[in-house]
Amino acid sequence: MPTSRSTDRPDPPASFSAGWSAVARFLHWAIAVLILAQFVVGWMAVAWRLSPTKLDLFVWHKSTGMLVLALVVVRLAWRATHHPPPWPSNMPHWERIAAGLTHGLLYAAMIAIPLTGWVVSSAAGVPFSIYWRIPLPSIAPTDRHLAEVVADVHGALGIALIVLLVIHVAAALRHHYVKRDDVLVRMLPWSTTSR
Repeated sequence: MPTSRSTDRPDPPASFSAGWSAVARFLHWAIAVLILAQFVVGWMAVAWRLSPTKLDLFVWHKSTGMLVLALVVVRLAWRATHHPPPWPSNMPHWERIAAGLTHGLLYAAMIAIPLTGWVVSSAAGVPFSIYWRIPLPSIAPTDRHLAEVVADVHGALGIALIVLLVIHVAAALRHHYVKRDDVLVRMLPWSTTSR
């Protein structure tokens, strides 16, 4: 007569699955913290009176923008070579489409914002070194009008990113507190499951 082993465990609920890998979680939260810092430092740099401190704030802002761009590229490369955890099986098709669209727009904004900032710096003819150490080459001709136009685009993209982040966070909280699945939990830094 077959007996069940003591190590046997019941299957997890259908709405739960393996979490993100440690690398994916690190990149997610590192980028999130840096973007939050970007909004604060960027606002301070614009509002600060003309002084060496203002120039330093802009160097910090531009440098961190390049760091965010690099991390996003790494995150996309990791995502392309590692399958993400599956969505909960009870997640409606429209939610999956909405989630994919939101994530795609988030990635697009996180790439476009530092790139437009780079164009603004280049078009303004301001030499720049990342964290005062690594010279950043110019990617646009010196053109004051171009710098002003792209600066407006840069600001508009920043506002769009805020809106997308609010949607992203609200959706994660809805999954956790309303739908009570693991979509949020599996991305938390202390998550013990990985994929």
